[in-house]
Amino acid sequence: MKAVVYKEPFSVAVEDVGKPGLQHPNDVIVRVTSTAICGSDLHMYEGRTGAEPGIVFGHENMGIIEEVGQGVTSLKAGDRVVMPFNVSCGFCKNCVDGFTAFCLTVNPGFPGGAYGYVSMGPWQGGQAEHLRVPYADFNCLKLPSGQEHETDFILLADIFPTGYHGCELARVSPGESVAVYGAGPVGLMAAYSALLRGARKVFVVDRVPERLQKAEEIGAIPIDFSQGDPVEQIKEQTDGEGTDKGVDAVGYQASAHGADHEEPATVLNSLVGTVRATGALGIPGLYVPSDPGGPDEQAKQGMLLVAIGKLFEKGLRMGTGQCNVKRYNRFLRDMIIEGRAKPSFVVSHELPLDQAPSAYDKFDKRIEGYTKVVLHP
Repeated sequence: MKAVVYKEPFSVAVEDVGKPGLQHPNDVIVRVTSTAICGSDLHMYEGRTGAEPGIVFGHENMGIIEEVGQGVTSLKAGDRVVMPFNVSCGFCKNCVDGFTAFCLTVNPGFPGGAYGYVSMGPWQGGQAEHLRVPYADFNCLKLPSGQEHETDFILLADIFPTGYHGCELARVSPGESVAVYGAGPVGLMAAYSALLRGARKVFVVDRVPERLQKAEEIGAIPIDFSQGDPVEQIKEQTDGEGTDKGVDAVGYQASAHGADHEEPATVLNSLVGTVRATGALGIPGLYVPSDPGGPDEQAKQGMLLVAIGKLFEKGLRMGTGQCNVKRYNRFLRDMIIEGRAKPSFVVSHELPLDQAPSAYDKFDKRIEGYTKVVLHP
């Protein structure tokens, strides 16, 4: 089968690899109809994760079940399904408690697994024609048959639940004001989710014009940090108080106003300054235990200079961690079906699988309006 294979930093290729087969009675094999390129994939693409050449990328996947293991009870061939990027067992302590992003079974020695991602277990990615899904009864979310909402449903694999998760971590409530740092796909989904949850005012901070325009189109207030300190810009529009809540949808590859280099802690510190006393921060943006490409020795070891004193002084609460997709994907699916949510506004390009190398290059360089790419094998 054809698959997107990592070659070296800034290089992927579409190559022939072996088609996956059933390895366990609880497996299914899915014929992939849509798979998306994620900002997290760029960390591997840029050579910042230690990914080995030959890994098949792709943790945002949906398609049609072709083969079903003998132990699978709730699924059948022909079912249309979308899979959380979290590979999880459903029965370990963390899964039972709802923390499927931190499954203790699927990746021994590391809490959590994912398709096609370095350090996240042996699970081949789905930027390919077929995907093996383990613990399928637990990991597959059934969808209505047909092709309706294809570009909405694929976002249930990761970025729509992850954006919602950022708001959940910050406990965004109706009538509140929210600052979202980052207008990439997750940031736009966080802003959209804040509005779905009833926020009265949502600020979105970025410097890429196309992304800020997308934020404005959904009813958020764009803040261009290349034009001035975003903390001050937001305070000017909140009578000096700041926002009730804040979401970091950037992570460790952040840059500060006026800087031409990465400053990994800059968004965390900006949020501490942006959110009012006793507010809360949600941190779905990715931070890693080590970053070979970090700008200094501390960052290379995953240690950042965060204004913990100011955070304490203001009585701020902070929630972190990868999204437990299964906690949200079912009701977000139903909101899409009922016309209450249409997250596909964030999708900028739909392309055949063989155009993946060019799509990675353009998405990485933030050119030609590339905000979210969906590949169709």
